[in-house]
Amino acid sequence: MGDCLTSNRSNYHNPITSLPQSFPHHHYEQNMSHSVILVTGGSGLVGKAIEWVIENDPSDRYGKRDGEKWIFLTSKDGDLRDREATKAIFNKYKPTHVIHLAALVGGLFKNMKYKLDFLRENLLINDNVLHTAYEYKVKKVVSCLSTCVFPDKTSYPIDETMVHNGPPHESNFGYAHAKRMIDVQNKAYHEQYGCHFTSVIPTNVFGPYDNYSLEDSHVLPGLTHKCYLAKKNGTPFVVSGTGKPLRQFIYSRDLAKLFIWTLREYQEIDPIILSVGEKDEVSIKDVADAIVKAVGFTGHYSFDTTRADGQFKKTASNEKLMRLLPDFEFTPFDVAIQESVNWFLENYNTVRKGH
Repeated sequence: MGDCLTSNRSNYHNPITSLPQSFPHHHYEQNMSHSVILVTGGSGLVGKAIEWVIENDPSDRYGKRDGEKWIFLTSKDGDLRDREATKAIFNKYKPTHVIHLAALVGGLFKNMKYKLDFLRENLLINDNVLHTAYEYKVKKVVSCLSTCVFPDKTSYPIDETMVHNGPPHESNFGYAHAKRMIDVQNKAYHEQYGCHFTSVIPTNVFGPYDNYSLEDSHVLPGLTHKCYLAKKNGTPFVVSGTGKPLRQFIYSRDLAKLFIWTLREYQEIDPIILSVGEKDEVSIKDVADAIVKAVGFTGHYSFDTTRADGQFKKTASNEKLMRLLPDFEFTPFDVAIQESVNWFLENYNTVRKGH
């Protein structure tokens, strides 16, 4: 895969003339013996989905392979904002590959109130993970970005070339700029040291192990929890807004497969959008309808049109993904919703529900 070149502080400022500018197009499969894959943020929505696919998928393309050791980190393993704690983790596990999911995240309110915290703490996490990966000669790092990195004012559909085309939305510029910097760092590590650091940009992810807080969650898990409580208490299920805005949702277990594919087969340093296609955009009403059906809610169900809708659409193009992986089959939306709701109901007492 072309390991990062060895760090040598004494000649750090010398002109660098012999670095590889691109990686040979051979696949990760050829370097599979004794691989240690470290997943930061391993207890979150995406980390848990990757763990599930690795343990349960029967295919060689996505399932666990001979010679692989997967390590799923949680915050208990150490604080990635701290350089020494990060080094201790890398020294303990000596990873050959990293999937970097860990981030300080929050809903709209937190993002608006604590912009500096979201900027600084994510910059620290990302810098520590990437630089320690470089120092430990990690063969490949796949980091997770977010669609919030895209410019606020843009044309649609959004694609991977547009990441730096203008400022992100004002509401979460701290988090968005920290995530954008991963792409900048990946290019710099590649150009200066030959590191194979890349990133992916998922659209709206949902599935088991989501955050089901009623105040600070994303729309789909929030509506799931709200609908469950309406059924339990015999009260109306009221959805904020008109239900008209469109979103692309990706099931966490589908996204997990695409993360594993990216780690094993994707060759570029530039990011790749991991999403269902434009034709699979669904309205918030479609989401609420699917949740009502999956929960088995039969009470009064309505939309509070006095509440703001938010952005009407944020359509992203998955053309690059489909060009590279044309045979990938996404789980049908209704099936994925049913599986997610079933998991929520079965694990209601232990799911994340906020404060």
